Amino acid sequence: MFDQILFDLDGTLTDSYEGIINGVLYALGKLGENTPELSELKRFIGPPLYKSFSDLFCGDGQKAMRAVAAYREYYSERGWQENRVYDGVELMLSTLKSARKKLYVATSKPEITSVKILEHFGLDRYFDYIAGATLDKSRAEKTQVMEYAIAKCGIAKNSAVMVGDRRYDIEGAKAVGIKSIGVLYGYGDRDELETSGADFIAQTPDDVINLILR
Repeated sequence: MFDQILFDLDGTLTDSYEGIINGVLYALGKLGENTPELSELKRFIGPPLYKSFSDLFCGDGQKAMRAVAAYREYYSERGWQENRVYDGVELMLSTLKSARKKLYVATSKPEITSVKILEHFGLDRYFDYIAGATLDKSRAEKTQVMEYAIAKCGIAKNSAVMVGDRRYDIEGAKAVGIKSIGVLYGYGDRDELETSGADFIAQTPDDVINLILR
């Protein structure tokens, strides 16, 4: 059914919860801000950082930019290593690669950091291209990253699918005109993915294999 597969990174390939939350806490501490409730902190997993900080600071863009800079200070040194590959993900990637599928990453995490993480875990060898956000915000939203990946790699939309765990992945796929698979082992739940219009739902990485190769 699908020959070209785009994958989200955080919550789809790796569980980066610890590093992201620690980075947010570091940034808030550096700015002298109080620590939000855990439910507020979880909102930082998925959307672009600037948007999350801007929402937290009621639209104060200057403060959001300082927070993003502080977050990256922590994440570039320690946070990116506070991460693990989900069980079954490497088997999923190797199986799809063996089936001659072309695999890509499309993430709103900075591209330079995404490449470093995937190289660290030895997953970079499965991907034809790793597309991420730019540090200057010129390419930050998930839709922008997906459009960039599609144009850069010449991806045929009628044979492509986006695999991700949050509504941003599903909404981005709809915006660029490709199908989507929402995964339940990440940070989003079934209600979020179905409400966003996911074409398929996968409970595990093995389910992703079955959906793509069936």
